[in-house]
Formats: sequence, C-alpha cells, structure tokens
Amino acid sequence: MRRALFTDEHELFRASVRAFLDKELVPHHDAWEAAGIMDREVFRKAGTSGFLGMDVPEEFGGGGVRDFRYNVALAEEIQVAGVNAAGLGLTLHNDICIPYFVHQTNDEQKARWLPGICAGELITAVAMTEPGIGSDLASMSTTAIRDGDHYVVNGSKTFITNGINADLVITAVKTDPTQHHKGMSLLILERGMEGFERGRNLDKIGLHAQDTAELFFNDVRVPVENRLGAEGEGFRYLVQNLAQERLSIAVTGVAAARAAFGHALAYAKERTAFGQPVGSFQHSRFRLAEMATEVEVAQAFVDRCVVALNDGELTAEEAAMAKWWCTELQGRVVDAGVQLHGGYGYMSEYPIARAYADARVTRIYGGTTEIMKEIISRHYLQL
Repeated sequence: MRRALFTDEHELFRASVRAFLDKELVPHHDAWEAAGIMDREVFRKAGTSGFLGMDVPEEFGGGGVRDFRYNVALAEEIQVAGVNAAGLGLTLHNDICIPYFVHQTNDEQKARWLPGICAGELITAVAMTEPGIGSDLASMSTTAIRDGDHYVVNGSKTFITNGINADLVITAVKTDPTQHHKGMSLLILERGMEGFERGRNLDKIGLHAQDTAELFFNDVRVPVENRLGAEGEGFRYLVQNLAQERLSIAVTGVAAARAAFGHALAYAKERTAFGQPVGSFQHSRFRLAEMATEVEVAQAFVDRCVVALNDGELTAEEAAMAKWWCTELQGRVVDAGVQLHGGYGYMSEYPIARAYADARVTRIYGGTTEIMKEIISRHYLQL
C-alpha cells in the first residue's frame, strides 16, 4: 500500500540517510557488537551530515524544521540497514533527549548546549530508571539537595542508553525528598563532574553495540544553572515528552517488523525442503500473509500518529497504544521469522537472529506493555 506520509523532500533525506548508514555504520557494526559500544565519532559524522537536531532552530546549528517525519525516515532506514543497536544511540539522541534541550531550556542553556548536540560533539542520554524501582519513577531515591548555587547529587541510575558515551545526562532527581511526583526535578549532569562515575557497560541479551550503563553520583556538585525548567516540575516535563518517546519506539517496532518480514520472505523463497521452496507450503504462505497484513495495519496507525504529533494533537493514550501494539507486533513477527528459518534462524550470522535478540527489550523500555495498557484503560475509564 502506498504511504502518503512523506514528500519528495523526505525521500531525498531518506536516500542521504541510507548512503550515510551504508558508509559509516554497516561496515563497522559487527565490530561494535563485539566491543559492546559504538564509536562516538559516528555522532560527529551524523551531525556534519545533518542527521542530528533536525527540529532544532538553525541559530543553534539544527535543521530548523519541526517535522517528525525526518526522524521517522532515519529510524526506518536504520532497520533496513540492519544496524539497530548502533542506530538506537542516534534515535535516542534525536527523538528522546533533544526535545528536553529545545523545550525545557532557557536562552543561555540553549546557546551553551544545542550547537554541540547538533554537531554530535555532545552526546546525550536521559537517566530516569533506578535499581529496584522499574516504572515507578516517583519512588526514586536519587537526591539533589540545594547548597547555595549548586545541588549536591547522590544516588544511582541503571539501564541508561548511551550511558558510556554520553556527555550530557538529563537526570531525574528528588530536590524535595518529602514529596512524591512534585519533589522531582531535572538536572543536566556533565561528563567530568567530580563524583559522577560510570559503572559497568551492561551485558545485555541483544543490542550489543549500544552502550547501556550504570551511573553513580557521589556528592556531585551541579550548578543551579544546569537545572531544566523550574524546581519540582521534573515529572511534568517527563510526561510532556513521553508521547514522542513512545511514538519513536513504535516507529522502530514497525520498521523492525517490516525488516524481519523481508528476511523471512527472502529465505522462504530461497530455502528448499522436500524438493520445493519453504514458502510453497501452505503453512508458510499463510504465516507470511499474516505477518504482511499485521505490519501494514500497524503502519497505517503509526503514520496517523506521526501526523497527529506534527499537529500537536497526539495524546498520551494514543502514543501508548502505538507503543505497546507495535512492539508486541515486532516480537511476533521476528519470532515467526526465526521459526520460518528453522535451525538457521538461531544462528547469529543470520540477520533474523540478531533481530530476535534485539526485539525483546522494546516491550520493556519506554514503559512496559502493561504500563501502556494501564494508561489507556485509565483514559477510557476516566480513573
């Protein structure tokens, strides 16, 4: 089905992204998977090529175009190229972190940080999750106690994407530990601050080229001018940005499912069993038909959500719908792709095997499937 989402300008951008990925990521991805981290120089090259901060005002080095369709094109091409793990660092930087620096910063902060962010010289991360609290962010124990012109930060975070490479970390802290949501604020912790330490680059089931780290804060003195927005408004800022974050994950989920279907279809045509292509058996044909249909249906909804986001109309429950449905779809399609490959689907040299390992976490990060259903049900039940 022809998609009406993109213009010729978006397709030109997509072609540039494809060439960039083929040159700068694809040849090195296996090495980064083995090393457990992507070369941070990729961010600089992406910035030089115009693939970072597309929606940041031009005066700060960005593209100056508020249009999430460019982000979508980048995310989709990352899946086509098979560099999901490394590409995640770029989409997190663009889709999830940059909005905080655009919308929650004052003029001085914009001038200080955005040019480096758009150039890929300053890599970003967001640190919310702590050991033992999962999705219950209001229960966090990381504190930031005011001491004159500084906050003194103590605590830890875990599962932080870009955690090793990041120069600027949007960190959720309790500036008033006596309060629940209202005691939360956001501070930017910078590489090199005394007492700010990186822990392990965590050993994950998949996404091996993506650095995911523990962070530790031991009496880190953070200037007050590194606070985003007003004190005590951190939770509200997080909620404001969650719709785009969850849509970004949904976009990747559909794109990953489409790529997995492509791998399964190609294999079903090439692989023979009992003297005929695997795809000629009715079960295989029906399963491929189901996969194709599910991907197209999900794509239509996601494209509508992208338009709604651009128009400022995407709601929290719609983003939650997209996130849980598309990541669960990703899991189903990738799993079916492995099954259609038979034993070869379990071999790491096949793209479908890597896709299988990478897919599992998407139903967890950005809010679990269960949390998404809770958000949706509360809306409809008016709880």
